[in-house]
Amino acid sequence: MPVLRRSRRLLAATLLFAFLPLTACAAGGSGGDRDRASAGAAAARSRAGHAAPPAAPGPPAAPAEIPGLGPATRAAVPDDSRQAVVVQGHGRDVNTGTVTLYERRPGTGWTAASQPWPVHNGVRGWTDHHVQGDLRSPIGVFGLTDAGGLLPDPGAKLPYDQDTGFTATGSGSLGEPLEGSFDYVVAINYNRVPGTTPLDWTRPLGEERGGGIWIHVDHDGPTQGCVSLTRAHMRELLRWLDPAHRPVVVMGDVRSLGR
Repeated sequence: MPVLRRSRRLLAATLLFAFLPLTACAAGGSGGDRDRASAGAAAARSRAGHAAPPAAPGPPAAPAEIPGLGPATRAAVPDDSRQAVVVQGHGRDVNTGTVTLYERRPGTGWTAASQPWPVHNGVRGWTDHHVQGDLRSPIGVFGLTDAGGLLPDPGAKLPYDQDTGFTATGSGSLGEPLEGSFDYVVAINYNRVPGTTPLDWTRPLGEERGGGIWIHVDHDGPTQGCVSLTRAHMRELLRWLDPAHRPVVVMGDVRSLGR
């Protein structure tokens, strides 16, 4: 019986010894997983703490330019002008086109203030060197400082001269009557003295360079060199132009304005 008890105790000790490593490996394995998880979390925290800063914002967008104008034409627009009447002829030798009003706003640049309106210009189109009687409209950028007409002031901000001298008579190149063409006019500062009535015929460049170039009421045909709009658009233009904004007209055929 003593031998049997010693054998049983020996067997129990052997079995206990056999199980101990298994239990230790299991415990060791769980600890390793926790260590790896802990290390992964620490790495994640480290990455989060050293994440790249957000990208710096890019430079602000350049102020918008008037569509269709090339560098030479844009350079001719004074820096202090905030209103532009842009007349774009359909071709060098064509007497039709469109006009669009533009406003320059701080920071954003030029933006359209109207839809394109139909216009007529000189019978023979456009020229870089206007002379008396060539029946072409001068290309360039010109100030708009003075207005007037046969009819009472419709609410113009520019100085407005109502005078019977704005009476139009005769007929145009298509035989259309000119009556009413000068009911409303805005003088284009080509070969004239700014700050005077459009009826002032002083010609600083000389008589041979022509003059009397106006924006006036359309008579359903081309002009002798002026730009003409519908009566409703002329009234709208007169109410829009503001001398405080140094308005200009930018005029010419599309190709020339793109220079």
